[in-house]
Formats: sequence, C-alpha cells, structure tokens
Amino acid sequence: MRLPIVLAATLLVAACSSTATTTGDDSPSPGTAEAGGGAVAADCTPLETRGANASAQQPAFEGQTRGCGVRSNVAHTVTVVARGLAKPWSVEPLPTGDFLVTEKGGTLRIVSVAGQVGAPITGVTPVDARGQGGLLDVALSPGFASDRTIYWTFTEARTGGNGTSVARGTLTADRTRLENVQVILRTQPTYNNNMHYGSRLAFGRDGMLYVTMGERSDVATRPQAQALDSHLGKILRVRPDGTAPPDNPFVGQNRALPEIWSIGHRNIQAATFDDQGRLWSIEHGTRGGDEVNRIERGKNYGWPVQGYGVEYSGQPIRSALGDAAPARTGMEQPVYFWDPVIAPSGAAWYTGTLFPAWRNSLFVGGLASTRLVRLTFGANGRVTGEEHLLADRGKRIRDVKQGPDGALYAVTDESDAVLWRIAP
Repeated sequence: MRLPIVLAATLLVAACSSTATTTGDDSPSPGTAEAGGGAVAADCTPLETRGANASAQQPAFEGQTRGCGVRSNVAHTVTVVARGLAKPWSVEPLPTGDFLVTEKGGTLRIVSVAGQVGAPITGVTPVDARGQGGLLDVALSPGFASDRTIYWTFTEARTGGNGTSVARGTLTADRTRLENVQVILRTQPTYNNNMHYGSRLAFGRDGMLYVTMGERSDVATRPQAQALDSHLGKILRVRPDGTAPPDNPFVGQNRALPEIWSIGHRNIQAATFDDQGRLWSIEHGTRGGDEVNRIERGKNYGWPVQGYGVEYSGQPIRSALGDAAPARTGMEQPVYFWDPVIAPSGAAWYTGTLFPAWRNSLFVGGLASTRLVRLTFGANGRVTGEEHLLADRGKRIRDVKQGPDGALYAVTDESDAVLWRIAP
C-alpha cells in the first residue's frame, strides 16, 4: 500500500452549534436566512426531517448542514426534449442548441434541439463499462466554435485493472465521427475494481482543464487520497494537451504527481465554475457526508481522515490512517454537507437571464434523492437556503447544465432515460 506523503493528523475541535429542529416534510417550506449566509434566521425550517446517520456529530458552523428551506416561487415548465437514452452520464449543450450526450455503455450521441436522438458518433475510445465505469463526462474545448475539439473521460481497461482516462478528439463537420483522437491523461495507479472513478471535467478561465477523481472506494485505496504520488481522490489541473502546468501546487515536490491541484476527496461526480471563476465540487460521502467544497489551490479536503457521516455498516469511517473525525487541523471544512445524503451527480452554477431569481444559485443533481437541489449563498460564500425541485417525478438526476439559451437541461439515470428542459 502506498503511504501518504501529506497528512495533517491533529484533531481540531470544531465550533459546535446544533442544527435547527425540523418539523416540516421533505418539500420546500417557508424560511429565510440572513444575508451574511452563515447565520440562520429564527423562522428557518430545514427541508430534511429524517434523523442523521451520525447524530452525535456537530457541524463546524451554523448553516453547514440542514440549511433553511426556501421557495423561489419561480414558475417553470419541464419539457421532455428526448426519450430513450441508455443510462446517460453527461449532457453538454452545443452552441447550436443541440446537445452532446454520453451513454455509460460507450456511446456518444448528438440530440438535436428538436429532440431527435442521433446515431452513435464513431471514434470514441473503448470503455470498461462494468459497475460505475464506462463513458462518463464530456466537455467542449473553450475554442470549440473554431477547433471543434471535445474532451471526455472514460474507464479504460488496463493490464491489472482499469482507471479513469481523459481523451480528446475533433468532431467532424458532419458531426458523425471523431478524428485525431488522443488519450491525453491516464490517471495512476491502475486498480482492479469497478467503483469511484470521479470523472467530471471543467475548463477554468485560465484555460486549464480540471479533472475530478475518486479514490476507488476500497479501504485499501482510501489512504491514497492523502498521497501525492497517486491521482486517486484528487482534483487534477492540466493543460488542454494533458500536460501539467508549472504553477500547479505540488510541482517539484519529492514523488508528487505534478497534475494534482487539491487532495483529500472521496468521489467527486459534480464540478462547476461560478461567475467569479471559482471552482466548486460536490462529492459523494458514505452514509451521511455528501460535501459541497469550494476548491482552492493545494488545499486538503480531508478524506479519509476527515469526514462527516458513518460507514455503510453504521460503524465509524476507518482507514489505515485511523478513524475519521469531522474536523482536523490543516484540512478544509466543506461549505455544506448532507446527512442523510442526496447522492450528488452533476452541477451547474446558474448565470443565465431566463430565471433572475435563480442567478448565482448552485444546482446539483440527486441520484438516490431523485430531485434537483438548488442552493443559495450569502456574501461570505456560505449556504443560506436549499430548495428541492422535480422531486415529484421520482427520477435519478445524473447531470444538469445551463444551455446557451439560459434554460437548464438535465438527464436522468436509467436504461430508458430522458433529457429535460427547465424553462419559464
């Protein structure tokens, strides 16, 4: 087993403040929060009414979990753009109004704005689609309008197991195939299981590509989230050709992989940039402990020695590095966490004009929770409210994106899935 290179192990005594008592049901309820974002108003009613899995744990600050239920009272319609998609993992709006959609089994398609589901695009790399693997995220090059380049993540079969890899290729003018396909990043190490591949892609204002990685789930691999000689449990930052820029935080450190941007993550399946160019990630916890994090250069987000929630067995979170605690020195607290979890996948920071009341909200797809979660923020960057949308439809939401028209688009996670348009 690899030993961690970086680990802060001294327990930090967190500021303890109890969560508000909940009395409502699991639907939006009236409530407000003070403009600062951290203080919870007296009439705050959280949406979550179930008991926490880790009931003895206390949040580090008020409003870190079970935020005030809010209602935006925004009239909106949900239109089915397309049906019959086979376990889509990502939707990426094109400048034309059409969509690129990945299907987990290895198919990349274009869905037209009119809802026509296109034939598979040829040239996609082969995938290992067992378990949580397959063809996963897809993103457009920042210069897509002129270079027609797209990027995608996939589970690549390798000698001794598999791993998350990133490829890029040029979409032909007739949009039927990919040319000049290259695998630009093969995350290391290879491991033999079928879980926790992470896999969201996001381009920053700096022109760099940010790639989220899982720690492959097994207790044996968990410590690698704290190890700089492993990509597991990290966010990576690379140039568009897959090489590491020299200003990454761990470049030149002994045994450190130069692509690493942040460490201490479990399984990040949602990442997005806000209107100020800040990176937000949302990662899966165990039983309790789904996290929203604002990612900063070189920071440590704790896993597996810091985390909320408990093991699926109900026992404390454990690894070769010891039992986890809700807070440790030198490690970043999540901006927000859910216990019980929502099972987050896909996120969009809304900047459009179709929904003025939703501007600067973070939308997060919920799998097990079968809803679209909207979070509001105060001036200090903390969550001030939580709203649940589409819960009545009972669908696992795998990805959500803002389209060039300002509408939101979401794909559901099932064998006969749908693409939704959410608009006024």
